[in-house]
Amino acid sequence: MVDAAVTIADNLLGRVVPFREIPVVDVAGLLDGTDTVEVANALRHAAETVGFLYVAGHGVPDDLVAAMFAESRAFFDRPLDEKMAVHIKNSPVHRGYFPLFEENTDPALTADLKEGFDIGRDLGPDAPEVQRGLPLHGPNQWPENAIGFRTTAERYFAAMRDLASSLMRAIALALDLRPDWFADKTDRPLAQVRLLHYPPQTGHVESQTMGCGAHTDYGCLTILAQDPNGGLQVRNTAGEWIAAPPIPGAFVVNIGDQLARWTNGRFQATPHRVINASGRERYSIPFFFDPNWDAEIACLPNCLEPGATPRFPPVLAGPYLQSRFDATFKYRQDATPA
Repeated sequence: MVDAAVTIADNLLGRVVPFREIPVVDVAGLLDGTDTVEVANALRHAAETVGFLYVAGHGVPDDLVAAMFAESRAFFDRPLDEKMAVHIKNSPVHRGYFPLFEENTDPALTADLKEGFDIGRDLGPDAPEVQRGLPLHGPNQWPENAIGFRTTAERYFAAMRDLASSLMRAIALALDLRPDWFADKTDRPLAQVRLLHYPPQTGHVESQTMGCGAHTDYGCLTILAQDPNGGLQVRNTAGEWIAAPPIPGAFVVNIGDQLARWTNGRFQATPHRVINASGRERYSIPFFFDPNWDAEIACLPNCLEPGATPRFPPVLAGPYLQSRFDATFKYRQDATPA
């Protein structure tokens, strides 16, 4: 930081260089406790400069990831009427299938050429959140005759939740907080596994229709598994779109809006989009790790310069997330009275 009373000759000025690639961070030392500080430092650097990173050494079995992709492909290969039977609009808690163009992440500009299936924490009627009547809390919808689908999805959800919790411990250390600072704010998370299918596009692709329009994610962390076909692009501070191709055995992890708000923008929620120019079907599986409904997302004191004011007003995590779904899902807009 340069004091306002100081001026510097032009030839002495430094400049922020927009990132050209996404760093790879091996988190094995975090998971086994041998290099926690080193991993935290690497996460801090990636979160402050890029907002995205590849995570290797994560301990999630390759065969579990492969099984989840196989179940995803099998589900999307089902006849449309079978998928529509578990349409997300049939769920009062935003779970299930959504068809092409149902979700539009940049609705003013782009129609999203993708279909998906959303899976959250599967809560029964006795769960405290259900008893309180909290939105977005309750049971999943499951397709008929899909025992393997459900079993695999629940195993994958559990593995992703464990990995996300470990990453949040490192992020706490990166922010000079105690390792468990986020624990009571994410122990009943609005977490979601999303299965996505992007049909191939042909001919000339314009911004009006692409796989997924430019957006930032809404919550804390996203952990993404990609198939080999690629298509993910990340925007740097110069406005350039940088490819984020799949790396075998690694997940893509990015910072969401709520972690950016917690850190007053120190950790970056970076815009990204998907363009499936592979000529093939593309599948991806993001895991969204979002805080508890009641978690207050307010600027951390150690992320605020003396005399400065927070860039963002405080919000509650759950209502903020719900507002983003309301803005991007057609069925939710159709259900809102005029």
